[in-house]
Amino acid sequence: MTKDPESLGPDSLTWRHFGDTRMLLVGPRAAVLQNMLPALGQGVLDHSVFFSETFARLKRSAGPILNTVYGGSRSAETGRQVRDYHREIKGTMPDGSRYHALDPETYFWAHATFLETMLYGTETFIRPLSEAEKRRIYEESKTWFRLYGVSDRSMPEDWEAFQAYWKHMLEEVIVPHKTARYGVGYATKGLPAPPKVPAKLWRTVSPPLNSVARFITVGGMHPRMRELLNLPWSAADERRYQRFAAGVRRLNRAWPLLPEAVRYLPQARAAFRRNGRPR
Repeated sequence: MTKDPESLGPDSLTWRHFGDTRMLLVGPRAAVLQNMLPALGQGVLDHSVFFSETFARLKRSAGPILNTVYGGSRSAETGRQVRDYHREIKGTMPDGSRYHALDPETYFWAHATFLETMLYGTETFIRPLSEAEKRRIYEESKTWFRLYGVSDRSMPEDWEAFQAYWKHMLEEVIVPHKTARYGVGYATKGLPAPPKVPAKLWRTVSPPLNSVARFITVGGMHPRMRELLNLPWSAADERRYQRFAAGVRRLNRAWPLLPEAVRYLPQARAAFRRNGRPR
């Protein structure tokens, strides 16, 4: 029997940061980036309920990823389940080439977006990371990726190689795929009315909600994403966003005093109960 790959634990920086609720302030950065890879965007377009049940789809996707990170002895089993969800996601690109969700390059890109979003969220809303910490988190991400049981041939060897990979992907590979454009449509057109909410009530409450959604969504994106997706973002917007981020960082001293249910997502809290808090 093949031995399961190593899992992450409370000694990892990934456990400390990935399930921190402040990561939610980043908005849909990872999901939109994923869908800007042509093969991945096409797979979602062809096979997912993303267009009809956008927020439900995002919720269903996030839970298994968190369970892979925080699953402890069950992480490899959960990771393989996540992988197997994607076995039948395959088809033909508009140019006639074939795609498959389990192609190592495609699967690693999806993983890389979660890693990069955690790094961005930590540095933006919590604290700067040293180069040593970034290298450590990248090494932990390699452990995390191997839990899926997908070939790691596309995984950069070290942090420096990952930085070069990331720069190449943003500058030369990602595109404004239809799926990505749809995923940020509410940032310019407004949030869809929830089911059973009267139209008159929604017209009253939606303007401030739309403003916040736009601010979090567009503000949390890499400038290259905004450029490709044609999302307006002014210098004044950026100044407001940086003031907002600085305000969140100033809460760091008070943050440990808040209930754990406020500070961490349920999967992280369950892992802490089983294994102890991150050190």
